Amino acid sequence: MSEAYHPILPGLILGLPLLGAALNGIGAFAWRENKTVPTIVGPLAVLGAFVVCLLNFAAMRAAAPHDPSLVPLWTWMSSGDLEIGVTLLFDQLSVLMTLIVTGVGGIIHVYSVGYMREDPGYSRYFSYLNLFIFFMLILVLGANYPVMFVGWEGVGLCSYLLIGFWYENREFSDAGKKAFIVNRIGDLGFLIAMFLMFGVFGTLDMPSIFEAAPTTLLAGGGIATAVTLFLFLGCVGKSAQIPLFVWLPDAMAGPTPVSALIHAATMVTAGVYLVARSGVLFALAPFTQAIVASVGVGTALFAASIAVQQYDIKKVLAYSTISQLGYMFVAVGVGAYTAGIFHLMTHAFFKALLFLGAGAVIHAMHHAWHETGDHGDPNDMRNYGGLRPLMPITAATMWIGTLAISGVFPFAGFFSKDEIIWEAGVRGYAVLWATALIVALLTAGYMTRLMVMTFHGANRSGESARGHLHEVPAVMWIPLAILAVLSTVGGWVQIPEVLPLPDVDLLHSWLEPVFAPAIEVASGGAVGGAHGEGLAHEAPLGGGETSWAVGGTGLALLTVIVVFWRLSRRRYLPAAESAEPSGAASLLYHKWYVDELYDRLVVRPLLAVWRGCWRIVDDRLIDGTVNGLGGVARVVGWTGSQLQTGRVSTYLLIFMIGALIILGSLAF
Repeated sequence: MSEAYHPILPGLILGLPLLGAALNGIGAFAWRENKTVPTIVGPLAVLGAFVVCLLNFAAMRAAAPHDPSLVPLWTWMSSGDLEIGVTLLFDQLSVLMTLIVTGVGGIIHVYSVGYMREDPGYSRYFSYLNLFIFFMLILVLGANYPVMFVGWEGVGLCSYLLIGFWYENREFSDAGKKAFIVNRIGDLGFLIAMFLMFGVFGTLDMPSIFEAAPTTLLAGGGIATAVTLFLFLGCVGKSAQIPLFVWLPDAMAGPTPVSALIHAATMVTAGVYLVARSGVLFALAPFTQAIVASVGVGTALFAASIAVQQYDIKKVLAYSTISQLGYMFVAVGVGAYTAGIFHLMTHAFFKALLFLGAGAVIHAMHHAWHETGDHGDPNDMRNYGGLRPLMPITAATMWIGTLAISGVFPFAGFFSKDEIIWEAGVRGYAVLWATALIVALLTAGYMTRLMVMTFHGANRSGESARGHLHEVPAVMWIPLAILAVLSTVGGWVQIPEVLPLPDVDLLHSWLEPVFAPAIEVASGGAVGGAHGEGLAHEAPLGGGETSWAVGGTGLALLTVIVVFWRLSRRRYLPAAESAEPSGAASLLYHKWYVDELYDRLVVRPLLAVWRGCWRIVDDRLIDGTVNGLGGVARVVGWTGSQLQTGRVSTYLLIFMIGALIILGSLAF
């Protein structure tokens, strides 16, 4: 008989990354030139936490079915009815998320040793990176909304520090501020939702809220809708959905491993996690669920269309992330919570691989131009071409990532992305299904374009630089190889029974205890389906799903082949010789002019208001009042000084005049 599960060394999961952040932070001042300490401490702090998470995963798998395990650490706030403790929640979802955060995060830390080795801020970089992991772990392990919010704000702080890591560059520091400010809009929604929940439930503990919600809230009622809409506003900001997506492309200003960490394992997945974790509340608000799915699919299409015409390799991947996050919101919006988390997991593998691969290319280009004294934008794909024989490992692993994100069988993205598209269709959301399919084809197209412009055709880096281009060191390509393996087999944890393959149901059965209450609420009290995903599995379409799986991967593969064939025949020019796109291509190249629109409708009016406040309120009213009072004091002082001459005759004259005035006033 299985034993009950008890969390194993839970303090180390948070303590190791926090200790690493502290040691590396001290090292940024104490041993600034010594890079041995951050090289060892930075990656080991996260990999050590990953080992502890693995132990907890194994122990939880071996244990009998159980309720969530709570680990109270200390009381944070206690005032009247408000009782908030720093408590950790260990269940199937949080343990899976810790594995993704520490596992993929640890790989990115190892890669960073090679990528950032020559940077003077090496120790400071690892301090920020460790702190990022620490706050993300708080976010996924928090047993109540305020503790989650601490992690939520913490990853926002770390993103600001890392996006603007090279703060000497004004453009980079502005990108960090943009991310920080835009996210505060969403965070306001999260705060309002917490106030509403406390007013309704008298607590902010998640297990208590989820248990009481079905009997306390009216399904489809105003309170449930308001709470979930405000929660989703927070998700829109953190996970870069329309209309608050504009910060994420600019976040590419930071070091490339930071982009991989933000996009794959930490910050931007927090919104999807919040909706999935709060599934009971969203199941009680069908209007909000429709909004979540609609915003998700709209964002997916919008971002994919922009990625088609970008030349900055990191921005192509940034818009790809925004698009893939849209897929995840489609899944959780239609109630397929496991499908959304499944894609979150596989996306962490192939998106980290793609970003780190892009970083390898940028690293190689930068060093080649540095050696030759040439100049150019190392992020611009028009300056690449023909890198496959020069960087064969990077090219091969990035092709695996490309096929995975494109949904080609048997790579990870095929299983998770097609499950989302299938779920949208089988639940009757025809528009969502059709749009998601179009996005899948666009994804295969723009990712193939990225690979062709980078690794195939003629090299455009310049004759002198070409001789200095070579594969990155092992400390960088080994993480690529590991992620390539995960991007290949990571989807095999969930293989539909309709495919002519062994039926694997690891992920659905693992997460079913977490999402069963939400599914029960959504289905009116009866949990249906073999996988616990509600009505979608009660009447499976049998062979129809098989046809869709084969047709989906066939369309994706056909798109890759056609785009590769067409673009590999095209002759590209280096960025310095290329003309700016025109017509419809220009519209996509300039990202539908959304930033310019926000600049005119939001930024400039706010600046005008602030200038008016400065000139009228601050300069004239406040400063004018203060300066006027100072002038009055000076006049009074000058007048008084004229009376203090030091001559007795003058004082006698003033005395006599004053006496005459008094006598005159008495007489008349």
